[in-house]
Amino acid sequence: MSGVLERLAAVVESRKGGDSGNSYVARLLSQGEDAILKKIGEEATETVMAGKDGERRKIVAETADLWFHCLIMLAHYGLSPADVLAELSRREGISGIDEKAARRQDGRKNPERR
Repeated sequence: MSGVLERLAAVVESRKGGDSGNSYVARLLSQGEDAILKKIGEEATETVMAGKDGERRKIVAETADLWFHCLIMLAHYGLSPADVLAELSRREGISGIDEKAARRQDGRKNPERR
């Protein structure tokens, strides 16, 4: 399953610094953090709206858009799908309630930003 994400991430990575006239990914990356994050917000909202509509095809399409733009964000920050999968693997078998409580006890909402 992660093979598709890895291949897409490689395409995104290859577009860094590319011709923004010929590549949507290169254009979005060249616009910087704010543009990338704004686009993720838009895609997340569209995903939520698709979920509220309950149309399966629309949910899948909007989720694909959201994931794709998340790949662009990861590339912007020098991260990859493997980093996210490693975090999910670390959390596997841990109750979501316990995992959130551990973060609160640590005094951190986001462990990477101290």
